[in-house]
Amino acid sequence: MDAAIGPTRSAEIRSKLSHPVVDGDGHSIEFGPVLFDYLKQVAGPKVSERYRAKLDAGGWYKLTADERHRRRVARPTSWGLPTKNTLDRATAMLPQLFRARMDDFGLDFSIVYSTLALLAIREDDEEIRRGVCRAINAMFADIFSDQADRMTPAACIPAHTPQEAIEELEHAVKTLGFKVAMITTNVRRPIPEVLEKAPELAPYATWMDTLCVDSPYDYDPLWQKCMDLKVAVTSHSSTVGFGSRVTTNHYIHNHVGSFAAAGEAFAKALVLGGVTKRFPKLNFAFLEGGVGWASELYAGLVGHCSKRRPKKIGNYDPRQIDMEKLADLFGQYGQGLVKGRPDPKDPLFARWPGGWHWADDEMIAHEIDNLDLEKPEDLRPLFEPNFYYGCEADDPLVALGFDTKINPFGARLKPLFSSDVGHWDVTDMTEVLEEAYELVEHGLIDDVEFKDFVFTHSVQLHAGMNPDFFKGTVVEAEVDKLLKA
Repeated sequence: MDAAIGPTRSAEIRSKLSHPVVDGDGHSIEFGPVLFDYLKQVAGPKVSERYRAKLDAGGWYKLTADERHRRRVARPTSWGLPTKNTLDRATAMLPQLFRARMDDFGLDFSIVYSTLALLAIREDDEEIRRGVCRAINAMFADIFSDQADRMTPAACIPAHTPQEAIEELEHAVKTLGFKVAMITTNVRRPIPEVLEKAPELAPYATWMDTLCVDSPYDYDPLWQKCMDLKVAVTSHSSTVGFGSRVTTNHYIHNHVGSFAAAGEAFAKALVLGGVTKRFPKLNFAFLEGGVGWASELYAGLVGHCSKRRPKKIGNYDPRQIDMEKLADLFGQYGQGLVKGRPDPKDPLFARWPGGWHWADDEMIAHEIDNLDLEKPEDLRPLFEPNFYYGCEADDPLVALGFDTKINPFGARLKPLFSSDVGHWDVTDMTEVLEEAYELVEHGLIDDVEFKDFVFTHSVQLHAGMNPDFFKGTVVEAEVDKLLKA
């Protein structure tokens, strides 16, 4: 069967561009029987059978409606992969077929992520989690090995502890030859007091560890290892099952914004935890969540840090209240709230001048002083250079990332073209670049910004860490020109 279907609108658009198109986030769908064979090889038959049994158990699907509500089990992904478009389904499963169709998609090069890894990195069972991630990596290293000039797969890196992440990252890069790493960026952890006093309830009392703030582990060795191995940190973390995303019967309610919320939590932790200050050359990508949340987060951090940095936080120190002046103002304008002028030495008045005030010197002193912010503009280099944002083709908010009038201090965020082919978001793989180019046709971004979106930012993300990332690929010459420029 010839996979080519003739000229497509996406192919026509690509033919008129003066630059390549790099897909920063395509997806492959694992073929189960082969994956289980790999899992047996890397983790043993018992782990393979346990994992198969866990998948066969059905989880949410095998629970009654009452059980779902009583346990508050979040509705999982349902009907999340293409089926009616059988050609697209097979394309996501077969790298050789994907390659055969890339020209129709208007893609020169694609970075391909696992589908099953999105769940595997969140698995609580350590043996299964580490075994499945390693099996996916072994399988991807094999099935994509003949396609290296047009595509490269991403390794699946669990990170419930920095040590397990470092071990898998080293194996993936040094042994299997991966250049891309998808790393867990939030970990569900039990609340220690519940775990100690009522361990059977611990699964229902958890918190989200974003690895950089208040984590029980020091993840700096992992960030250093990424620097040493020249790999960017890319994430596909979800927040389904956290906070407001625990509806038991509504997938859309849980899914909308889930990747954006995960990206926001991780990016915020990276900045406030000082990671981007300690590792200023380490790149991070937050995939599938768009860039709109990042513009809002950046503005919010600027606002908070401009008013709450060490030189300004004293404006809110309760000891700065002039109690005599406050008493005078109450006496003059109290309008019946008080009788006459209050006694400024009255403990009740002093304790309640509009709210609770506790001595908080230690907490305030250490909240953001590690960032050495002399002025609000000092936040920009801790945020703008390090971060890239996976945006799907039909996302109009890509334009917000480029809007230097809206983003404080003229910051230009870095949206990254992410096709997400292989998942339900894409009903026809041949239309992805066509949809992305509508940003130009509708006047939301210009041609230069489109080039950055579909080419430059992917190059900066990966070649910025590893100058040889695109060596031996069909885009090598164009990448070299870009890097030299």
